[in-house]
Amino acid sequence: MQILSDKQIDQKIKRIAIEIIEHNLGEKEIILAGINNNGMHFAQLLMNEILEISDISITITRIILNPAKPVDEEVILEMPLENLDNKVLIVIDDVANTGRTIFYAFKPLLNALLKKVEVAVLVDRTHKSFPINVDYYGQALATTLQQHIDVKIKGKSKAVFLA
Repeated sequence: MQILSDKQIDQKIKRIAIEIIEHNLGEKEIILAGINNNGMHFAQLLMNEILEISDISITITRIILNPAKPVDEEVILEMPLENLDNKVLIVIDDVANTGRTIFYAFKPLLNALLKKVEVAVLVDRTHKSFPINVDYYGQALATTLQQHIDVKIKGKSKAVFLA
C-alpha cells in the first residue's frame, strides 16, 4: 500500500528543509550526514532544498555501517572528525524503525566536539527500542513490528510503501 506519493515526498522534503533552517538560524554551516545509500540520497534531496531557500552553507557526508551487524563491522564517517568541531550535524536516514541503525551511526561522532546533533528521517515508525529522538520527519507511522516500510527516493518517481 502506498503511503506517500512523489508529490507528497517533495512537500515533506520542503517542510523538513524549512524546519532545519528555522531551528538553526544564525548558523554559518550545517553538516548533513546520510546513513548508507538511502540516507545519503535523502540528505542530497534535503541539501538541494535548503540551498534553494537559504544561504546557509551545507556540507554533506556519509556514515557507512552494516545495519545487521553494527558492532561487528566498523562504522565509518566519510569526513575528518576535526571538520565537525563546533558544528551542527544532522544524521539523516530514510526510515527510523527501532532506532538501532541511527543509534550505532553515532559511534564515530562520539570522538568529535559537535555543537549540536539532530536526526532527520522521511518516515518515523513510533516503536523505538533504542533511545533515539527524531527531530525532523516527513511522516510518523504507528505500525506493527511485522510491517515493512519500503522507500523509493532514487530516480524520477519517489514513493513510500507499507507492506
